[in-house]
Amino acid sequence: MPETLSPALPDALDARVEALLQAVCRRDLRLATAESCTGGLLASLLTDVTGCGHAFERGFVTYTDAAKHELLGVPRALLKDPGAVSEAVARAMAEGAIAHSGADIALSVTGYAGPGGPDAVPGLVHFASAVRGGPTRHQRRRFKETDRAGVRLRCIEVALDMLEERLD
Repeated sequence: MPETLSPALPDALDARVEALLQAVCRRDLRLATAESCTGGLLASLLTDVTGCGHAFERGFVTYTDAAKHELLGVPRALLKDPGAVSEAVARAMAEGAIAHSGADIALSVTGYAGPGGPDAVPGLVHFASAVRGGPTRHQRRRFKETDRAGVRLRCIEVALDMLEERLD
């Protein structure tokens, strides 16, 4: 059972994380994350289940455009247009996490977890999941919540959905 964040998260979410990690372990797979607006929250959850630590290969917290480019190889041109919060960048982040790790499955998340600059759309988030040697999948969500905590929690739910789908 996740320990560090348990008091702050719904029990059902803890149970989903644990079940996901056990399934990843049974299949002898490794996960990676590439996170922007969640700031490493997903990686933290995926490393918080006793006995399943070997399922998580690594996490990239790439909050800035420079970090997305330097750590994940996201092309600077994509970061300018269509921009960091886009399908193209979410896909490039997930594929970069696969390319720069030993993971079998990577999940990326980039979006606006709260008020941002003049062009920000609070609650708009793009997700991508990549598998080594397979297709990359994308989801775009516009959450009703526009506070950081609410958006981040919804992001974790979508991320778990996408990771579970990759295991099916």
